Amino acid sequence: MPQLEILSRRPAGTAKPVPLLFVHGAFCGGWIWDEHFLPWFAEQGWETHAVSLRGHGASEGRDRLNSFGIADYVDDVLNAVDACSAPPVLIGHSMGGMVVQRALTRRRFPGAVLMASAPPHGLLESTMRLAWSDPYVFQQMGMLMTFSNGIEAEAVRRAMFSDQVPLEVAKRYEPLMQEESQRVLLDIGGWIPFPLLPARGVAVAVLGAEKDRLIPKDQVEATARAFRTEPVFFPAMGHSMMLEPGWESVAGHIADWVETTVLKRPAPQRKAPDTQVPDTVTRAAAD
Repeated sequence: MPQLEILSRRPAGTAKPVPLLFVHGAFCGGWIWDEHFLPWFAEQGWETHAVSLRGHGASEGRDRLNSFGIADYVDDVLNAVDACSAPPVLIGHSMGGMVVQRALTRRRFPGAVLMASAPPHGLLESTMRLAWSDPYVFQQMGMLMTFSNGIEAEAVRRAMFSDQVPLEVAKRYEPLMQEESQRVLLDIGGWIPFPLLPARGVAVAVLGAEKDRLIPKDQVEATARAFRTEPVFFPAMGHSMMLEPGWESVAGHIADWVETTVLKRPAPQRKAPDTQVPDTVTRAAAD
């Protein structure tokens, strides 16, 4: 088992009874959660952890990344779970959402949050739509996969963010982007059929971003249908909701959902953030 990087933040006082474990998406690492989410949730009283899957961030295995499959990433999440003080709520973004979906079939968890997640049926439809709607981003992602030589900052901006995020912000994150396992992308791409694996009897929240170029609205809705819930969409946001302006509204929604659905107690009143953020989310009923 590779040595895994696990980024952790803990509250100053007594932690809430359920920890939170965050799972990143493709081409990045646990760092994507530590920018805002881990410190924010710790300040709210949560024990928080973010795992860098093998071959990502500072975890071992970068030199053999293409040998890893989705099952290996699920094993990484389960190993990170064992490092938590109690069974955590799993929070997965993009590819990490697919990893979380599969982890739910291996063990019982208090709940899960799927943020701009790959749907249970895979990414084939989303990938083909991206190739048609934004061939520049599609080409740049292909270059990153094939040659591992980085991705232009403009492509990072268009793939990860909404148009309200300036290019200078994307330039900060471009050096942190990395190649992804080709085997994993085949596993979740939908090119090779695999069974749908919706968990039963586990509370699952499904979140989407209105301006997401990678996981469009109908794919978020498909995930929600699989888990028999209603998706929640955050207006004016792009794919990387944890880094977008207004990320506090996403974090606050997750915290309130865990309080009311997992811990089954009223959500606490929160102080309005100093920055201007979206104060509403949109719901799309699952068919």
